[in-house]
Amino acid sequence: MKKQFLYTSLVLLMGLGANAQDKSAVKFSGFITKETAYKHLSILASDEYEGRETGKKGAWMAADYIKGEFKKLGLKPPVNGEYFQPIDMATYNLSQTVLTVNGAAKEATVDFNIPAANVGNKGFAFNASDILFAGYGLKKDGYDDFAGQNISGKVVMIFAAGDPTQKAAPGPMDRATMRKMMIARQEKLKYLLDNGALAVLAIDPTLDNMTAEARARSAGNGGRLTLLNAENLANMQKKVLSLVNISTATANDILKASGLTVAGLQQEITTTAKPASRVIKIDVSASAMKQEVKVRAENVLGFLEGSDPKLKKEILVVTGHYDHIGLTTSGPDKVNNGADDDGSGTTGVLLIAEAFTQAKKAGKGPKRSILFMTVVGEEKGLLGSDWYSEHPVFPLENTIADLNTDMIGRTGFEYQGKPDSANYIYVVGSDKLSSELRKISEATNATYTKMILDYKYDDPADPEQIYKRSDHYNFAKHGIPIIFYFDGLHQDYHKPSDEISKINFPLLAKRAQFTFFTAWELANRANRPVVDKTDK
Repeated sequence: MKKQFLYTSLVLLMGLGANAQDKSAVKFSGFITKETAYKHLSILASDEYEGRETGKKGAWMAADYIKGEFKKLGLKPPVNGEYFQPIDMATYNLSQTVLTVNGAAKEATVDFNIPAANVGNKGFAFNASDILFAGYGLKKDGYDDFAGQNISGKVVMIFAAGDPTQKAAPGPMDRATMRKMMIARQEKLKYLLDNGALAVLAIDPTLDNMTAEARARSAGNGGRLTLLNAENLANMQKKVLSLVNISTATANDILKASGLTVAGLQQEITTTAKPASRVIKIDVSASAMKQEVKVRAENVLGFLEGSDPKLKKEILVVTGHYDHIGLTTSGPDKVNNGADDDGSGTTGVLLIAEAFTQAKKAGKGPKRSILFMTVVGEEKGLLGSDWYSEHPVFPLENTIADLNTDMIGRTGFEYQGKPDSANYIYVVGSDKLSSELRKISEATNATYTKMILDYKYDDPADPEQIYKRSDHYNFAKHGIPIIFYFDGLHQDYHKPSDEISKINFPLLAKRAQFTFFTAWELANRANRPVVDKTDK
């Protein structure tokens, strides 16, 4: 692990060292307190807010609370006189999902699952009197499951994952391995679509032992949210491959008339190192319909206009996502409170906004303008920040940087039990696009907060790919320098146990102060940080 220990004036990078403290910055950082942090977070992470899931009651309550706080602070509503930026978002519910084998109906979410993404706008229906079993659906040098087989117009059954030509890695899969498997699966489906397959039955063992909660999520594709942007709307018009994921038991039911089993076919392929593709005579039918349901979701924006006539057109953005993952159906505690993820970051945005608005009231406001923005839909795929990056309220070319706080209230695994557990922060992406931004960050830390700045997650080989997993990334992909402040993964991540009782409020406040001091420097320095790199 590479760390930067910045407790002394040894930080002398390109002329940037530990500068004299700005007395105004120090004064107004005093408004960032553990007490105020507790006030905000005890509301946002309460059971009443039901885990703040995007498109649900709790997220709307959180948005209303943040709007009220922005209004109290005197921030301007920048979206045509409003604080909310509505997001055009929908979910696609499936109905009439049917799968029959020899006329016998199978049970949805138990025996089979149909992903909404693989159902066209008009739905699908097929009837077949035979199917093509095509092993692992692989076509590569030395191994071809489709050799001598006609795919066009066929219902094709394949194993959803796996490659008999490669030895499986021992132990649980990491994110990098899972990502490779997902890419490989998409490549298989694309090959089948391009070659005219009518539909695909994918044997998916994850259906075999699903919990009731997981089955509920899979019904109607779990209510997956989709941005109704130009790209997605265009993709919806494209032809998709009808896909039905089936359990091992359902696959065995299809195979038994031919005297075959899933385990037997896997063994045959493994033993011979050759495909076992063949046509299976059996009646199989399936159908599904898809319905679009619009979802209420909004980013919450508060604007502080800069004081310098020339510089105020330039915008510094401070972000955090206010959504979380909502309710669970199992266990005694059903609320995923998301106190750290990302109630802490949202609280940080509110604290920093208060410090800057107090400075402006005292005649010490920032020279550049600052947009304080709490976004929704991060947990659904960075949707709110993606929407803003495509529909910016202020021109992206005028946006000098994004400072993103996502989880700043806890101690991650690697620092637990260590002497420095209450004085560190992971700083992610600070030099991906601007070498100058990291130097500004380090000099600010050396001058004011003297925390340990850990750059572990800047490693391009990071298996967690943290750099791409929060809202700053939707600014970075447009060439805008960013810093992502993060406390690291911990045992309560995405669990109901991510409660306010486990937040270290002094540490949350100190991390928010570090972000504030960095924002103060960026908002008041003569020049915006130079963009001199292209690593996104």
